[in-house]
Order: sequence, then structure tokens, then C-alpha cells
Amino acid sequence: MREIVFDTETTGLSPLGGDRMVEIGCVEIVNKVETGRTFHAYFNPGRPMPSEAEAVHGLSDAFLSDKPPFGDMCEELLDFLGDCPLVAHNAGFDFGFLNHELGLCGRPLVCMTRMVDTLVLARQKHPGAKHSLDALCTRYGVDRSLRIKHGALIDAQLLAQCYVELTGGRQIGLSLVEETIEVELVETAPLGSAPLTATVRPPRPHAPSEEELAAHASFLAGITDPIWHRVESRG
Repeated sequence: MREIVFDTETTGLSPLGGDRMVEIGCVEIVNKVETGRTFHAYFNPGRPMPSEAEAVHGLSDAFLSDKPPFGDMCEELLDFLGDCPLVAHNAGFDFGFLNHELGLCGRPLVCMTRMVDTLVLARQKHPGAKHSLDALCTRYGVDRSLRIKHGALIDAQLLAQCYVELTGGRQIGLSLVEETIEVELVETAPLGSAPLTATVRPPRPHAPSEEELAAHASFLAGITDPIWHRVESRG
């Protein structure tokens, strides 16, 4: 299954208050394995960068001055996103800015049922623990040494590794117990929207068949002076 893990950087916390997206980073994973395909872009927000936001991600007015507006990159971004699930940490924030930018471009909004929120997953799997991206990286041994400041692409790459671990690791099909995981996609989902339910397959039987047992016995019978007979005679 194809999924896109993404992260955004913005001028602030409220798109309705005039804040804009200034960076997006996306990482493609298929069956919980990174494919190496990414999408990364900076955008000129058309407004000054508050010093508080710049202190978080380091993106200054001067750096963003020659970057294209979101509308110029919109089609390329939508082509990369496709129609697959979109994974983000505190996903309501990132979806809010993404859909706000799409709305300003006159494009249809991304359906909220596509949202997978790793913050919700982390709270369900590790109640009472810290659930920040840094905390998840520490818990799962994900190297974040290159993360000096927040950056959309590197944060998406780190989150992709944590997401794999949150959902069972790369060998989720080898679970020894049948388990149903209820995933609440959006904490602020519209009324009536159903949570995504992922059912982990039950363990497959590995006992030998009657034919295999007979073949094994025939093989053993053909061995001359087997060592286990010597052990038995000593006993």
C-alpha cells in the first residue's frame, strides 16, 4: 500500500489568521518501506516571517524572497500526493495549512478521511509517555543528529521511520497474535466519519502435513547407523 508521510513549516499557527505555509516535505512509502521518492519545496508566503517562527525553522524573509508562491507548485505537489493516505504528526495542523493553501488556489480540498495522525497513534500505543517527534525518535532509536532546526523534509523522513515502528515495524505480518488496531484518524473529524480499522492477519499454520511427516519418516528410515541410535544405546 502506498502512503505519503509529510510535514509542513509555516509562518505561524493559524491559517485563518493569515499565516501561510512556507515549506512542505513528503516521503513516499510502499508497504511500510521508503521508496526513495520525495517531494520538497519552499514557498514565498507573501507576508513577513515572524521572528518566533523563524527561530523554529530558520526560514527568513531573505531566503524565501525568490521562492515561488504555493500556487506555482500546486499541481506538482498534488501529482505526487495522488489519492493515497497522508501521514503526519499532529496531522490536523498540517492538513489545515495544506487545505487552506489549496483553497486559496481554487483547488478541491484534500479529504480528511485520508488523514493518519501519528500523534494519535503514539498516544494510543504509549499512553502517559512523551509523544513529540523527538521523543518518538528516542524511543525507536531513530537517528535525528541532522535535525538542527525544524525542517519539513527531514522531519518527514524521521516521521516515516517512526510511523513504521508505531504500526508494527517492517515485519508487521509476522505478528503471533491476532489483533485489531482501531486508529482514530482525525481528532477533529466531522461527525459521522468512521475511524480507520486495520486488522492484522492471524498467524498462519506451520505444522507439517501427514504427507510431510510420512516423507520425513521414510527419509530417516533410510539412514544407515544414525547417530541418535548410538545415543539411545548408551542411555
